[in-house]
Amino acid sequence: MKGVETDFSRKMSYTDYLGLDTLLAAQKPLTGQHDENLFIIIHQVQELWMKLMNTEIGLALSCLRVDDLRPAFKALARVSRIQRQMVEAWDVLSTMTPADYLSFRDSLGSSSGFQSWQYRLLEIRLGARDSFMLKPHQHRADLSAILNESFHAPSLYDEALRLLARRGLPIPAHVLERDLATPYEADEGVVAAWGVIYRESAAYFDLYEMAEELVDLEDSFLQWRFRHMTTVERIIGQRMGTGGSAGVGYLKQALERRFFPELWTVRGRL
Repeated sequence: MKGVETDFSRKMSYTDYLGLDTLLAAQKPLTGQHDENLFIIIHQVQELWMKLMNTEIGLALSCLRVDDLRPAFKALARVSRIQRQMVEAWDVLSTMTPADYLSFRDSLGSSSGFQSWQYRLLEIRLGARDSFMLKPHQHRADLSAILNESFHAPSLYDEALRLLARRGLPIPAHVLERDLATPYEADEGVVAAWGVIYRESAAYFDLYEMAEELVDLEDSFLQWRFRHMTTVERIIGQRMGTGGSAGVGYLKQALERRFFPELWTVRGRL
């Protein structure tokens, strides 16, 4: 078309801006099996989405600390939308049959999605606290430092509860002062505080909105976990996962864990 730029010998192009040469060269199958490329690309795309999710969760954390809720809500809504994209990705991976996967599985060696440090950071920021999960990354001092810093810092839910306390809601002191490196335990006092917000939503509308953003986020996360579990079961059944993980068994257990437990409990108390 007339007037459209065509000479990029001295200017930045679309390929240059996105670093496509590097990105498209990052797929390095170790076998000649056709489906290995699918497996690599799906997981690389998931890692890119997790990078963006961690960026958005980081923004939400910093905003909650200073009572700047609108940008936090936007960031959390974006994370929920990203998770829906990630759920759809499992549909693509499920086109791979068990025979397809077994044709290249041995080439994975001890590598496993269980070792994704970005996924671990995401879980930690949402509230997961299990020191064993830090061990697969201890051979990398840079990654260990990132994970350990978040492991000992307030989670998204911790910051939400601190915000409730600053607004005058009766969050118990032992919840606010707990050891942040230990697993969060549901508390009836927190259920009661959320109950006030839901029953008096007009008076606490921004906190009410925050509660629903958190529920949306966890709902989307649970759907992602469930689709992950069913996809893995469809492809490898009850086999042990690569890297020594328990495979489907571990993924099923993960479905029972909640980041924001009182936000689910309060629904039955209204």
